[in-house]
Amino acid sequence: MKELEKRIGYHYQNIAYLENALTHSSYANEVKHGTKSNERLEFLGDAVLSIVVSDYIYRHCPKLPEGELSKLRASLVCEKSLCRFAKALGLGSYLRLSRGERNLHGQERPSILADAFEAVIASIYLDGGMDHAAKFILSYVEPEIKNPRPRAFKDYKTTLQEIIQKNPEEHLEYVLTGEEGPDHDKHFFVEVHLNNNVIGKGGGRSKKEAEQQAAREALELMGY
Repeated sequence: MKELEKRIGYHYQNIAYLENALTHSSYANEVKHGTKSNERLEFLGDAVLSIVVSDYIYRHCPKLPEGELSKLRASLVCEKSLCRFAKALGLGSYLRLSRGERNLHGQERPSILADAFEAVIASIYLDGGMDHAAKFILSYVEPEIKNPRPRAFKDYKTTLQEIIQKNPEEHLEYVLTGEEGPDHDKHFFVEVHLNNNVIGKGGGRSKKEAEQQAAREALELMGY
């Protein structure tokens, strides 16, 4: 843990937050005895990440309109980017996974790494507050903004939202319709609804990926 603290650049007052952030659901289910997974931390970390990145690009990219800000933020907080950040941190080797998940190389799985990175953000936030969490986030995000790399990622959700919001009376919603498979190989299914009508369906290894695929199908249906 000391080595990981050095990599993170933050010293914990309560190391239990970091231990929780590294605990995958497969490990918690295998060990039991009240062991908690990092899923709740992931939820919180996602929110902290979004506000920190939104605040930074709003202040440092004054010429970008709202639509471009949304696209930039999406590219910085997507699973692909978070996985890259987690690998740069060497997070995979510190994860607590079940024996089965480790045998299946779960420590290299993009969705697991991205979720763990968000959980680490939350652990810093809970232990030391927003300033420390922001410092950690921006150590990865700032270089991406200042030295942007070509991105193959296309944010279908933002594109769909930009089209729909031209008509304020329209209501867009993503609905999780199901999930299947063991913890190490989950698959999620999502529908995107427009005024309660299904306009796209998608699936993926994470809810975010499933939502992107549902938005992609909706755009194709609409002729985009």
